[in-house]
Amino acid sequence: MRIVHFDRKFGIMKIQVDTLDDMWHLDKVLAPGDEVESHSLRTYKVGTKEEKKPVTIKVKTERVEFAKSANRLRILGPIVWGEPEDYIQLGKYHTIDVGQGDTIKVTKKWKNHEVKRLEDAVKESKKPKIRIIVLDDEKALNAMLRSFGVEYGAEFYSSGSKRDENYDKTQGEYFGKIAAEIERHPEKYVIAGPGFTKDNLKKFIEKKKPELLKKITFENVSYAERTGVNELFNRGVIEKIMGEERFENEMKLIEELMADVYKEGGKAVYGIREVKKAAEAFAIKKLLVLDEYLRTDAEAETVVDLADQNKADIVVFSSEGDAGAKLKGMGKIAALLKFKIRE
Repeated sequence: MRIVHFDRKFGIMKIQVDTLDDMWHLDKVLAPGDEVESHSLRTYKVGTKEEKKPVTIKVKTERVEFAKSANRLRILGPIVWGEPEDYIQLGKYHTIDVGQGDTIKVTKKWKNHEVKRLEDAVKESKKPKIRIIVLDDEKALNAMLRSFGVEYGAEFYSSGSKRDENYDKTQGEYFGKIAAEIERHPEKYVIAGPGFTKDNLKKFIEKKKPELLKKITFENVSYAERTGVNELFNRGVIEKIMGEERFENEMKLIEELMADVYKEGGKAVYGIREVKKAAEAFAIKKLLVLDEYLRTDAEAETVVDLADQNKADIVVFSSEGDAGAKLKGMGKIAALLKFKIRE
């Protein structure tokens, strides 16, 4: 993502969209009533024929759809401006399709946490992304670290058994599929698993494709499952390799919150009623809120705005991550406090 221009006074931000992650971030900050301008195509009737004509068009947002599978962000709303005027009908509905490489201009009343989110997305876009493989001698699970969480991909299976006389051959085929997958992608890799399979894979790659080792880090985990991927985050391995702190920080904050709740320390609250009370008392140090809740609930947005005005640190959690799932179970919003609030 690149913020080409930002005029805070008039609420105009011009944004270049470079990745699928950028679309996800925009999906979380665009709201009904925001005006979005972009180049698009508009159907124009010439006699009995319909033609697609290139236009520059602005819609007043009513609905935003992040179509992850199609690599698109779709913004639907009535047309409020456009050119050439011959192809524009004000008030008619139009969908702006935003893809990689597109530029849009957004006009809205920007909130501090929205601006910070996009500024953080710009910083994230400059960091290398990372792929993860957790494996044992039977299967390998692929995962991709993205801004919206961990996206799981294909699994590879070994058809051999250690008791088979052709085990070395089948294991070589298994390792060959994994090495080919690594070679297909430019990102850095973390390869992890229990036992000696990852070590044997390393020896295979050293012999067959030694140049791949420059982008691979090998680690130990307890299981070749999704829990193994989570273990890498919990141990700080991902942060160490690529400087990615977001998911680990979310989990640390949730653990800090839950620890205080369980021991009744009085410096953590959850649920909209308790968090609102803390915001009104200027007591919030860190406010934790689920992205979908912030976007769809007016009261949550009001509480976040109040906490932001009181200089609290606002942390917007991804609803697709493990920490986000835990926050959802605690009312979708919580806070770590500067001091205890009297009843």
